[in-house]
Amino acid sequence: MLYLTLFICFISSILVTPLVKKLAFKIGATDKPNQRKVHQKIMPRLGGLAIFISFLIGYFLLQPTSPYALAIIIGSFIIIITGVLDDMMELSAKIKLSGQLLAALIVVVYGGVQVQYINLPFNGSLELGVLSIPLTIIWIVGITNAINLIDGLDGLAAGVSSIVLITISGMAIMMNDVFVTSMGFILLGSTLGFLLYNFHPAKIFMGDTGALFLGYMISVLSLLGFKNVTLISLIVPVIILGVPISDTFFAIIRRIVKNQPLSAPDKSHLHHCLLRLGYSHRQTVLIIYGMSAIFGLAAVIFSQVQTMWGSFLVLAILIFAIEIIVEKIGLVDKTYRPLLNMFQALRYK
Repeated sequence: MLYLTLFICFISSILVTPLVKKLAFKIGATDKPNQRKVHQKIMPRLGGLAIFISFLIGYFLLQPTSPYALAIIIGSFIIIITGVLDDMMELSAKIKLSGQLLAALIVVVYGGVQVQYINLPFNGSLELGVLSIPLTIIWIVGITNAINLIDGLDGLAAGVSSIVLITISGMAIMMNDVFVTSMGFILLGSTLGFLLYNFHPAKIFMGDTGALFLGYMISVLSLLGFKNVTLISLIVPVIILGVPISDTFFAIIRRIVKNQPLSAPDKSHLHHCLLRLGYSHRQTVLIIYGMSAIFGLAAVIFSQVQTMWGSFLVLAILIFAIEIIVEKIGLVDKTYRPLLNMFQALRYK
């Protein structure tokens, strides 16, 4: 039934997306070209509504049970309303953040989705106490915005989200987590159906409706799959979401280095850097898909390593690889090359 529902969500998304495209033009939910945008013509947004409708169809067909389910669905409606309004009239950053915080509060306070403690190595335990609620909310809002930030090229956010969902669902199967597996597969089918229209050259954008919804759902599902676990396992969702998290992290570093406001837009995100290196639109998207798949594979390997030192070794290799890529493509700045400069100095000694 699970795989049949995934297929139904996939077909539903294929059938619903053209209808949403017509609706987007009718209500003015369109994206106009400017100096920061890659596209050259007016494009319909609101594609995330097709993902959401297909997701709801799958949810009511499969009816996965969990004490968290109702809160997640209520929160998703709030996120969708926020995204639709933003796609129509471009809400201020404060209003968008308010919608995200409200959705997160419902899931965390009403739904009880909280990381309350972390089991440390050597039989220790770290009780988060009063920090449990704010830290969980920060995670949900942070990942929601991280997915939104990578939505800069045709098919990029949808494809990366699909790879992340495959990883989360696969690991949920390994842990016999039926609810996370079901929700992940429903969302995966809905996103893949939409991706057929969104891959380059895109016929419709997912808009903030899609990016915020996918980010919200991924943040919650990753929490449910790995909550109240060991310190090592808590790193797994961070690795799975390596592409959006690292892009957001280095965007913050970049703005600090350049003395810019953290909310300042720029054209130095991962996809912008790859485009400047001469890769085509489609090549850039496929390269980032590959990066996301590598992060997903690394997360699976990391979770299966039996020793703490083995886990640290995998993590160290991953951090080293990220830093080299960041310096190579100029994600922080063209002059930011500490490791590469060190290797070059050692080479000529």
